[in-house]
Amino acid sequence: MQLSLENMETYLALFGMNDRNMAALEQEMEVSVSLHGNELTIRGEEENVRLSEQVIEKLIEMLKKGEMIDASRIRYAVALAREGRLEEISEILGDVVAITHRGKRIQCKTLGQKEYVAAVRKNELTLAVGPAGTGKTYLAMALAVVAMRNKEVERIVLTRPAVEAGEKLGFLPGDMTQKVDPYLRPLYDALYEMMGVESYQRMVERGTLEIAPLAFMRGRTLNDAFIILDEAQNTTCEQMKMFLTRLGAGSRCIVTGDVSQIDLPRGKKSGLVEAMEVLKDVSGISIVHLSNKDVVRHELVQKIVRAYEAWEAKESKEGNEA
Repeated sequence: MQLSLENMETYLALFGMNDRNMAALEQEMEVSVSLHGNELTIRGEEENVRLSEQVIEKLIEMLKKGEMIDASRIRYAVALAREGRLEEISEILGDVVAITHRGKRIQCKTLGQKEYVAAVRKNELTLAVGPAGTGKTYLAMALAVVAMRNKEVERIVLTRPAVEAGEKLGFLPGDMTQKVDPYLRPLYDALYEMMGVESYQRMVERGTLEIAPLAFMRGRTLNDAFIILDEAQNTTCEQMKMFLTRLGAGSRCIVTGDVSQIDLPRGKKSGLVEAMEVLKDVSGISIVHLSNKDVVRHELVQKIVRAYEAWEAKESKEGNEA
């Protein structure tokens, strides 16, 4: 099968550095792609060749609209093509969630992420549940910073449970900030990229940005704030109820977590799992489920998530049969 490529710039953008993009397509579709002059030739099984042609045509269309193409976006396009949903990829184009302090555009890369962002924009409370690498925390940070810049809220409050520390927190060296710092580090990293270190420090000094362990939320009412609870799968049921009832007037809240990575003691129910059951029919609350198809980190992360899901499903089946 042959496709005409209009110019060398399109070729370079489509194939990527060292043909990395096209290597991803070949691997995912089990085809061979070669370029002779300005003619692209695809060889393989008929159905795979047909789908590959559709994917490449869609990628060229995206390139013409100024979209960036990388291996993760190609893998996602292939997954949609196999489901007969390739045209839906157009739904995630063009909508810029935020712009970092360096001018980088943050956009949704999957339909699941688009659903997540839409839910946050529409609802006062959103629960985002999914595996590592799906952008739960990063997009939450982006939306919080945008809300702050647009003066929709007066401050940002970020929190996570320091479950791993448990009762031993007091034995760690330093003051309370230094003790919990390792557990909050992922939040710092996302904020540094979003707003820059200087802006981050100014907001902390003014009190318009607060990062604290979950235990610090007790007894407070958070008004006019954008509140993010990260790693919520490690909250107890009591902690989750306490946190959710902190929500005050003019505030918006995002709760993120991965129910496959619960670090609570055995037999202790996750507050996130319970909240998903309790709040599923409450208006004004959205529960978004992200899957391995929404993983946008290194391709190995997606493979790891898939492998663990398959292994856990097998273990569960064998356990039920025993």
